[in-house]
Amino acid sequence: MSERSPPSWRRPEILLLLMAAGVPLSFATWQALLNNFAVRAASFTGAEIGMLQSLREVPGFMAFAVVFVLLVMREQTLALVSLALLGIGTALTGFFPTVIGLYCTTVVMSLGFHYYETIQSSLAMQWIDKKRAPETFGRLIAVGSFTGLVAYGLVWCAFEVFEVGFRATYLYAGGLTTVIAIGAWLAFPRYPEAVIQHRRIVLRRRYWLYYALTFFSGARRQIFMVFAGFLLVEKFGYGVDDIALLFLLNGAINIFLAPRIGRLISRWGERRALLFEYSGLILVFVSYAFVSSGPWAAVLYVVDHMFFALAIAIKTYFQKIADPADIASTAAVGFTINHIAAVVIPVLFGLLWLVSPAAVFLAGAGLAAGSLAFSTLVPVRPAPGAETVLTPVVEPA
Repeated sequence: MSERSPPSWRRPEILLLLMAAGVPLSFATWQALLNNFAVRAASFTGAEIGMLQSLREVPGFMAFAVVFVLLVMREQTLALVSLALLGIGTALTGFFPTVIGLYCTTVVMSLGFHYYETIQSSLAMQWIDKKRAPETFGRLIAVGSFTGLVAYGLVWCAFEVFEVGFRATYLYAGGLTTVIAIGAWLAFPRYPEAVIQHRRIVLRRRYWLYYALTFFSGARRQIFMVFAGFLLVEKFGYGVDDIALLFLLNGAINIFLAPRIGRLISRWGERRALLFEYSGLILVFVSYAFVSSGPWAAVLYVVDHMFFALAIAIKTYFQKIADPADIASTAAVGFTINHIAAVVIPVLFGLLWLVSPAAVFLAGAGLAAGSLAFSTLVPVRPAPGAETVLTPVVEPA
């Protein structure tokens, strides 16, 4: 019995949850401190923050290279190496409080983060049954949110109680992530591949809608990641403690909400979930453009974040239409497509910000409208041969 069934804590799903817990310790800390660290320590303006965010997305744009790394390294190994790299890049951030220094440490941190995220999506789709996938993805988000909650709480305590500053906070957070990566490497077995994955770049015409949804999802994410938080700091004067408390609230909501959104996607289906998400985002982005109150801007920030869990539907849609051997390669290609807009938008919109911050969010509403249009093409029951509502139905002979 023991030969067939490993201890319950050594199951692949537990490893996914542990790695998901390690990511926010670094990334949430980096994100919570970034705007204030950039402005106070490196004298950033909208142009520099836009450039930094574009550089941060370059490793995501290069995610297709994961396919070639997998020629010499297993997916599980690459996930753990990437997690450690994320921790190391974060730990070094506080030691280089200059424009160039922050650019360099951001690229190191981002390389680990984006390659981990690419492999995590692939491993989850391979290791988790399709019926359980939406709820499992929701649990991964919830675990990450809980750890992020811990990270934001530590950030708040670091500045408000212990007054340790940027350098020590970055160092402790990155160090914890690195320790988790090493511990997971030592504690968990190497799991076999259920289906041998293609070790080449795969682009298939029948996945075109997945590619389109992924592209617009990357563009939408940048509006939130780059400019929503920057709006709170620059226009409404939010400090490190205020941003950390907002992140705490977002994380607390996600712990409760994300698994339920996963179950909701299982009941609603991907089409209905995506239509709901992008309809709501249009309203949120238009509201960002005209908000004149700091508290209302914070409300929009929280509501905006709540919609993120619905993006699970894009992953489960692909899982339902994909050839199992395509998952690793297409996850890497999808991440690259996701980051095409992510590399360009922060720089262009950073320059647009100098002219009109409202125009940035109105453009975001336009991107959400594009996502909404493509979501109408998702079939009620996605499957191989039924990838879109435009797919011809072949009648049996």
